[in-house]
Amino acid sequence: MIAREAIPAPAGMLAELTHRCPLGCPYCSNPLELEKPASELDKATWKRVFSEAAEAGVLHVHLSGGEPCVRADIAELTAHCADVGLYTNLITSGVGLNRKLFDALVEARLDHIQLSLQDAEAASADRIAGYDGAFARKQEIAHWTVEAGLPLTINAVMHRANIARAARMVELAIELGARRVEVAHTQYYGWGLVNRAALMPSREETEIAVAAVEALRKKHDGVIVIDHVVPDYHARYPKACMSGWARRTFNVTPSGKVLPCHAAETIPGLEFWNVREKSVAEIWYGSPAFNAYRGVEWMKEPCRSCDRREIDFGGCRCQALALTGDACNTDPICEKSPLHAEIGSIAAIDAATGAQDYRYRRMNARA
Repeated sequence: MIAREAIPAPAGMLAELTHRCPLGCPYCSNPLELEKPASELDKATWKRVFSEAAEAGVLHVHLSGGEPCVRADIAELTAHCADVGLYTNLITSGVGLNRKLFDALVEARLDHIQLSLQDAEAASADRIAGYDGAFARKQEIAHWTVEAGLPLTINAVMHRANIARAARMVELAIELGARRVEVAHTQYYGWGLVNRAALMPSREETEIAVAAVEALRKKHDGVIVIDHVVPDYHARYPKACMSGWARRTFNVTPSGKVLPCHAAETIPGLEFWNVREKSVAEIWYGSPAFNAYRGVEWMKEPCRSCDRREIDFGGCRCQALALTGDACNTDPICEKSPLHAEIGSIAAIDAATGAQDYRYRRMNARA
């Protein structure tokens, strides 16, 4: 185990206030077994958690879900975060955020809004979201945000249904007044893995989209920040998931479980501590789940002797598990993995399957 003094303080926190959401996006990062409303932390507990997070060193908190605006206390929780010095980012679908609540959030000193867009065309966007009228609603929320002077980030998740309009989604973000747009290709675990055959674009489609977005990054430098999360299944090296396991940020689920990443519960055998019983600092430094893959000592070859081991930290543990059956293996997205060649084959097979119906993410859906 890494000595406590060698572990840096956490910088960020993702607060999953609820798993309830009006949308059903088939690539949703929430777990397949969604936590029910009855299990959610109450207002007083969330306030304590935010206070403890600030004391532990956290600088910014992402208020997320599901859809965080279904919580009747979202404005009060936002105000508390501001009171204890946390920068607040509301990650929202926009659906269900009415004008009265929006104004209350502004009054509560919300710092930033991060709004998801499913496509640049209304019909396709609403089909992906599983909600008629979502596209129009999102544009209205974007207008309110810019009008109020709040920074706006647009999230755009790329997959087969919208990848041909990747560049158009960036342009739409600019038209909406966003200061930042995150173009993120679907990550295939959780709901994304369930729907992989319906979501996977071809290599050719991916390469065209990547080139288009990179060209726009240069064209609009100084106008908008374009964060481009490249597609795993067509990459040479994996991403440093979460900037390395339990190095900078953590997630708190609606019921209070604290996770090193949002998909960590897919890994069997990990022990997750809960904020109902432990403080944020106790969990950050001492949780068995957090220390399971911290640093580099847990690594197998080829990661252990690789000169990139403290750059990408072996890639994603959840993806390694999903694709190799062992979370300690090298993420097979890496070209140094003995299973890397199989990933291209998987992508090609899925991309060739043709259009399929989505398994929409719903509270009552069965895994």
